[in-house]
Parts: sequence; structure tokens; C-alpha cells
Amino acid sequence: MSINLIKRAKEVLEIEALAIQCLKGRLGKNFVKAVELILKCRGRAVVSGMGKTGIIAQKFSATLASTGTPSLFLHTAEAIHGDLGKVTGDDVVIVLSNSGSTDEMKQLLPILKKIGAPIIALTGNSKSLLAKYSDVVLDVAVKKEACPLGLAPTASTTAALAMTDALAVCLLERKGFKEKDFAFFHPGGVLGKRLLLSVRDIMRQGQSSAVVREDKLVAQVLLAITRARAGSAVVVDKQGKLKGIFTDGDLRRHIARDKNLPHRPIKEVMTKHPTVVNQDMLAAEAMRILQSKKIDEVPVVDKFMRPVGLLDVQDLLKAGLI
Repeated sequence: MSINLIKRAKEVLEIEALAIQCLKGRLGKNFVKAVELILKCRGRAVVSGMGKTGIIAQKFSATLASTGTPSLFLHTAEAIHGDLGKVTGDDVVIVLSNSGSTDEMKQLLPILKKIGAPIIALTGNSKSLLAKYSDVVLDVAVKKEACPLGLAPTASTTAALAMTDALAVCLLERKGFKEKDFAFFHPGGVLGKRLLLSVRDIMRQGQSSAVVREDKLVAQVLLAITRARAGSAVVVDKQGKLKGIFTDGDLRRHIARDKNLPHRPIKEVMTKHPTVVNQDMLAAEAMRILQSKKIDEVPVVDKFMRPVGLLDVQDLLKAGLI
């Protein structure tokens, strides 16, 4: 039984892979025209579909919106019950329908023509009503569905999904859409955080950052670190310029061999000339510095080498960068 299941699963994947492979030979001037229509659109890309194909349409609309093309999803059935009011002549309408000749199409398409929005069809029937009403037709027909009954949309929805992905990727490249643009539309995602968060946004400052003079004793510095609930203290001279950093690692290295450590000036045991970062640096770049140097804390300084904060690896964790 398990062998038969694996065999059948492989057959399904082969049928769906073939459906996508067949699309390559159909790419031509119509595909280019579809991309150009969406690029030149002054309004939104309105993507319509229903049933399983409607789910593909929703995904396409979401992909467009997240890659710089304003878009909305319009359920084909809901469209003929009032939602057509969402469509304007400045929009471009992309309709996904395998048959292209449903009852909903008969009511929807004449109204879209009156509105004046150009129509791009993704259909498995290039002679359908949808194809006749459309300005551009993309053929996404498949030889057969993976469903043994030939009823459940399987290979056909896979083909439609692949074609919409091809459109979306070509559009974002024509727009010159970059990582920073993607991050702008995904501020809550990991990429958005990596590309938008600066050190200033997450560094510790004020009472959360221990800053001590270089003539302070280690015991006093440890109290300052405890009050700040930090893992280190930044050490400065009389002018407030950075001289060093004293970390948990420094404490462990010295305390085992120096019983008098609490009474020694911090300047004698601190790490001099520490690695620093700028407050305007991207947090992701600061993270790379911490990782490459294998350190957990780094002072944040201004252009005069005066400490303005402290960046701890825990801050990067909380920000979701690690």
C-alpha cells in the first residue's frame, strides 16, 4: 500500500511539473503586453477569481502588493453583487478562470468593459467568453488534472500560480524593486528589521548603559553595571571620550589571579581600544560585527568617540535579528 501511495504521489508531481513546463513555450508578446499593461496602470491591479482559482488570485494580489504594485482581490461572484464599485477605469483587471465561461463571467465582463479597465485573462480556454472580452490572454491550459476524476483543480491551479509568479517577478524587476523596497512593505518581518532598524533604535542608553570614568575602582564599576542591569561598562576619560570597556569576560579573566581586583582602578584591567559602532549604523551590520569579533557587547559612539549608548547581543535577540 505505501509503495502504491509513493508511486501515485510521484505521478501527481510529474503531471504538475509538466503543466508548468508547457507554459514556457507559450510565453511571448502577450506576456510582455500583460506586464506592460500592469506597469503603466495608474490605478491598481484588480485580481479576480473564485473557487480554487480565486485562492491563486488572492495570492497573486498579495504578491503584487508586497512588491510595489498596488493591488486588491475581487471575488468574481461578489463583484456582480456590488463589489464592482471597487473598480475604476484607471485600474487593470486580471481575471483567473480555467473555463473562462461561467455564469458569473457573462455578467461581469460586459460591466468591466463599460468601466473601461483593460482586462488580462489567465485561462485554460483561449476561445472562452473571458478570452474574447480580454485585451490580453495568457494561456494556462493543462493537458490533464492530477485528480484522477479530472474534476478537482490541481495541475490547472499549479499552472496559474506559476504564471502569476512569473508576472510578479518580471514586474518587480522592471520596477527596479530592491531589498530596501521589500523591507519597506514588510517592516514586521525579519528582512524589514534587518534593513530598517538602526543601532539607535535598539541600543541601551541612559540608566540602562553603565558609563564610568577611568579612575573609578573596579568595585564601583561593578555597582554601576549592576544598577544598569547590563553586562559591561563603558570607560571614558575626563573629556567623556571612550577609553575602553569592562565586561563580564574581563572580570572572569582577572578575578582568578588578582585578589585585590575590586580595589584597582578600572583603567588597569579594562579592554582598551574596543570595537565600536555608530548609532546610525544598521543593526544588522552591527550584528555582523559582534558575530565576527565573537563579542557580546559593543559601545555606541558619536563622531567624536563619545559614548552615546551600548549595544548588547541580547538587544539584537529582542529585536528579532538573531
